Amino acid sequence: MGRLWVSALVMNIILVAPLWWRFEDVGGRLIAWEAWLVVPLILLLPRGGWRTCLAVAWILSVLVITLFNLGDVATYLAFGRSFNSYLDVPLARAVFELMVGNIGFLPAVIVTLLATLLLIALFVILARILTSPRRLPITRLPGLLAGVMVTASAVLITLELNGQRLVESARVPMVNTAMFQWQQITQTHAARKAFAATLEDAPIEVEPLPGLADKRVLLTFVESYGAAALEDSRYSDVLLPMLDNLEQRLGGQDIQMASGWLESPIRGGQSWLAHASALSGRKVDNQLWYRLMLDSEHGTLVDDFKTTGHRTLAVMPAITRAWPEGRAYGFDAIHAARDLDYAGPPLNWVTMPDQYTLDYTTRELLGDAPVFAQIALISSHAPWTPILPVLDDWSQIGDGRVFERWENAGQAPDALWQDFAQVRDHYARSVAYAVEVAGRWSERVADDNTLLIILGDHQAAPLITGDDNVAEATFAVPVHVISADPALLAPWIARGFTPGMRPQALDQDAEVTHMRALRHWLREDYGQP
Repeated sequence: MGRLWVSALVMNIILVAPLWWRFEDVGGRLIAWEAWLVVPLILLLPRGGWRTCLAVAWILSVLVITLFNLGDVATYLAFGRSFNSYLDVPLARAVFELMVGNIGFLPAVIVTLLATLLLIALFVILARILTSPRRLPITRLPGLLAGVMVTASAVLITLELNGQRLVESARVPMVNTAMFQWQQITQTHAARKAFAATLEDAPIEVEPLPGLADKRVLLTFVESYGAAALEDSRYSDVLLPMLDNLEQRLGGQDIQMASGWLESPIRGGQSWLAHASALSGRKVDNQLWYRLMLDSEHGTLVDDFKTTGHRTLAVMPAITRAWPEGRAYGFDAIHAARDLDYAGPPLNWVTMPDQYTLDYTTRELLGDAPVFAQIALISSHAPWTPILPVLDDWSQIGDGRVFERWENAGQAPDALWQDFAQVRDHYARSVAYAVEVAGRWSERVADDNTLLIILGDHQAAPLITGDDNVAEATFAVPVHVISADPALLAPWIARGFTPGMRPQALDQDAEVTHMRALRHWLREDYGQP
């Protein structure tokens, strides 16, 4: 009888434990009916091929469902959405690379291997129990109890699937997960076909932007700079005074500012999807849409500015490998990490500090001719350690060796991430550093012939921000538009942006314009009359 109870209970815990983590609701998800149906059924069968086949099929099914549910936990904590097996399996490599950047290659390999071995060992033990030569005889108490379990579970599963839940703390997680993933697959496949048809049948034609013909347009993304940074007091107490100080500094130099919000297509990560949405004028919220857009003949802001006569460049310090997507966008020049001549140390995942990136861009890349640049800042990327100061004297920066003194400063990521209060504090200070650097940089580059757009790429992961109120759950990101020419800012103020560096407080009932509108706004406000 012990074999029956132990096997069913362990299977039950395997099926419901990911749900406890995902929904933070232990009491409402205590029982997985499938475990109490299939385990006793297998143990009642006589030894033979059918029993072995059923046991192996059951173990493999539980393994797949468990991986899906663990994927759902990870996807929600990182991106604030459910796991989609149609879209998200390729992200496993990116997750591993992020672990490598934060804790190192060897620890990442060890963690991955230990997790894999633990899962395999658990399922091997269960398989041995379920395929044991001994069966539960139906004529004795253990067999009778197993028969009652099978009958009762079958009835309760049938009622559950027909909308009648007799036990409030019970679920059918295998059935629910399988049905949900199948629904995701069918819906996503249909949406993929619709998106591909839209790209082909309703392309956004390339148009010049004569209102910006002689201007530098610098589209600068700040990593993980979302609404919570300004609306949640855990972070805003750090960020808002810094923005006020920037506003005073810029105003003292007759530089104009306007701030507002846009809705990012993503939360927690995959910054390139935000870049793609802003450049393309389409909502690109997953990797498949991204590939479809780039593989099509769909024009982007890069093409609009090239048609206007601008030199176009991408400054991407996080890119450390080949980046064919950059060529697909059609940038005239792409400056990845190895192209930025940085001689200082990497700072955990961050290849180089944002202040170096912006200083190098100013010194070596912008030039005097009209240019459109997409710049992706990365200092506010996890693990948010070490925290650098903003150097007042930009002439010290040089080739970046000045940052060597901070190579081993602050806590190591593995130590920091044991205390989430400290993690959130470091997140706030990292974002403040990145935004302050961008704002101080604008003092150097913002003139009558420059339109500087500084915006967040996405909200930080729900693991950091939470998901309990509008500031935490929203996809909104701050946008700051800066220029010494008031005429360049006038269209933004007409669209509801607030003068200064503080955007208007988010209204829970107000709809935030999607980031894809950025391309359309530029075309409407600075395009052909």
